[in-house]
Amino acid sequence: MLSIAVIGCGAVGASVLELLHGDAHVRVSTLVVGAMNAAQAQALCHRFAPEARVVQSIDGLGGVEGVEGALPDLLVECAGHSAIEEHVLPALARGIPCVVVSTGALGEPGMAQRMEDAARAGGTQAQLLSGAIGGIDALAAARIGGLTEVVYTGTKPARAWKGTPADAVCDLDTLTAPKCIFDGSAQEAARLYPKNANVAATLALAGIGLQRTRVQLFADPAAHENVHQVLARGAFGEFELTMRGKPLAANPKTSALTVYSVVRAIRNHAVPLAI
Repeated sequence: MLSIAVIGCGAVGASVLELLHGDAHVRVSTLVVGAMNAAQAQALCHRFAPEARVVQSIDGLGGVEGVEGALPDLLVECAGHSAIEEHVLPALARGIPCVVVSTGALGEPGMAQRMEDAARAGGTQAQLLSGAIGGIDALAAARIGGLTEVVYTGTKPARAWKGTPADAVCDLDTLTAPKCIFDGSAQEAARLYPKNANVAATLALAGIGLQRTRVQLFADPAAHENVHQVLARGAFGEFELTMRGKPLAANPKTSALTVYSVVRAIRNHAVPLAI
């Protein structure tokens, strides 16, 4: 049975715990959260992972003097960009393999290299999850043959952009037609819209890089779904992908498919035949 530690108990982390409840191949051994979220984490563990411990840092995972228990087989990041610095990098350096949801954090200059260096130091690997988008395998394969252009267009309900720089672009509450709130590089999109642009960063890292990948973000008052469109061209040919993802009920800024991609990645580490 695969022993995992989950970072975060927000909408994504809680949904992952619920979907893994009763899984015969996976055991949640630890939930890593900040002190302010400890009570919420304890309640989640009581419902979905009664054997799990709640700790505040990876120092509580085990495998060190004074801490009971062995290290988890896998660390699952579901907590946002700050968790990369605080938890993922030191976990990799200790040799714990990680799966990462918050790929937008790698838009920060030097972060991708730091993650690679930490994984190399620990003799392990970080897996960047596809999250709300598909076609990542095809895009990464096309890069080998030579990509010349990748354009990502993301559209979400207008109010899903509340609390972001889009507030300064337009009045999201009174929009009557789709509005382009950002047009630029994936690196800049990841910096300005860290909670909404993980998809753009994932596509960029799989394809032609953060600087060369173009991103357009739209707020649409008539939209009820998160719409992701990808155009890629190169020596391999050309492909276009459109996905209409339902927002996660607990957080409209997140696609439900993001949660499913986390569970799929975890189960792929636990079963003898993975796809």
